[in-house]
Amino acid sequence: MARTLSVGLIQTAYGLDMADNIARTVDFVRLAADRGAQVILPSELFQGPYFCVTQEEKWFATAHPWREHPCVLALAPVAAELGVAIPVSIYECDGPHYFNSLVMLDADGSPLGVYRKSHIPDGPGYQEKYYFRPGDTGFKVWDTRFGRIGTGICWDQWYPEAARAMTLMGAEVLFYPTAIGSEPHDSSLDTRDPWRRVMQGHAVANVIPVVAGNRIGTEPGPTGGQTFYGSSFIADHRGDLLQAFEREDEGVLVQGFDLDFLRTHRAAWGFFRDRRTDLYEALGPRRTFEGAGR
Repeated sequence: MARTLSVGLIQTAYGLDMADNIARTVDFVRLAADRGAQVILPSELFQGPYFCVTQEEKWFATAHPWREHPCVLALAPVAAELGVAIPVSIYECDGPHYFNSLVMLDADGSPLGVYRKSHIPDGPGYQEKYYFRPGDTGFKVWDTRFGRIGTGICWDQWYPEAARAMTLMGAEVLFYPTAIGSEPHDSSLDTRDPWRRVMQGHAVANVIPVVAGNRIGTEPGPTGGQTFYGSSFIADHRGDLLQAFEREDEGVLVQGFDLDFLRTHRAAWGFFRDRRTDLYEALGPRRTFEGAGR
């Protein structure tokens, strides 16, 4: 029999009450599972509002060790009950260190481990370097009951190296929980389409489906509020958007894939056969190159 995988994502708004946010997420997980989804993606840091719009020390108190995080503890039995896998995005503390992390729950509710966000942005409205250390886990690919799942977190999704690394590690689908929207310093700047296009490019270059789940709604910020543009999507190995939400839609998207077809198609394209790692020195540790910038 062909190996198939049905993926799902959640798009919704979140508020200050963690218990309410978890309950909302559980309801959408159930809805996606009812529609046949086997791996279901909530958005980034759904435990509360996206607090990185400003630098306020009170938010450090909302971090928890990953094994004890309320979102993990609440969703693990739901994953086991429904027989689904859930990438759970959390604010993690590990001793004195704080990370933007993801815990992969398998379909029996067991945690497969933690991934810590590798690329940490720092700019107006996205001041994450105040709250998070750069991840120290390396990229992660998870052997779930349904297939091998690669997971990045938000800013990771802009880096082709991350997508390539996870596919080289055997990922069969890439998942990116996200919190992105307006740019407080420039109201004319709309990053929605580039955000989509870069991940569609990852899908094409690695012949792999991509699932990106963003939040919606306007949350308080120093310039009067930050509006998240939703637009969550599921793209196929061609980068085509098979399922997509608009900016204010709320609900779940579900899409099935034939993993055996994708494996054969990935081999047929030859992108991994024809790689020239002997020419990729510029992708290694920082170096100064003659003529750089010309």
